[in-house]
Amino acid sequence: MILWDYWRSTAAYRVRIALNLKGLEAERRIRHLRRGEQRAADYLALNPQGLVPALVLADGTVLTQSLAICEYLDETHPDPPLLPRDPVLRARSRAFAQAITAEIHAVQNLKVLNRVKALGHDQATANAWAQDTIAEGLAACEALVGDQPGPFCFGTAPGLADIALVPQFYNARRFGVELGAMPRLVAAEAACLALPAFAGAAPERQADAE
Repeated sequence: MILWDYWRSTAAYRVRIALNLKGLEAERRIRHLRRGEQRAADYLALNPQGLVPALVLADGTVLTQSLAICEYLDETHPDPPLLPRDPVLRARSRAFAQAITAEIHAVQNLKVLNRVKALGHDQATANAWAQDTIAEGLAACEALVGDQPGPFCFGTAPGLADIALVPQFYNARRFGVELGAMPRLVAAEAACLALPAFAGAAPERQADAE
């Protein structure tokens, strides 16, 4: 498999974690997002959205969107599972992950922040937009897992919700979000980062880290 990646992409970070949890290897190929390499014609032919990650399977099939890729990996390599067996907890885990990927990350990513600046705002305003979006969204996520004993978001093993949480916490710290009011999420992150699968996927551990 080939993973089109960028060290600081939180979406690609999710897929790196999932691959590690499943014990799978993929050749990393890089598209530097800040240089706009994801918008080159050859990459758009691969992924018309011009986003990373994209996962190319052995037969040449291209998969896009991080959660879809993670669920594909879970379905084709079911051990260890990324979703709880209980159907209610499975739905709640998916909802938590989507709250991050669709409601937080999607409106504070690089493309959106660049558009905020294109509307005439400065970098400080764009950063404040990201900070507010992340803080508000994570406060809701704290409540979503408030009844779960842990140590991970939904149970005693890491799963899809944790795969979404850890990269978003990385972004939260980049933008100076105060995390002290989110003890349940902080505890889940700590449990994750103690595992090699999460530690090895960290942005600063990637060969293209700057």
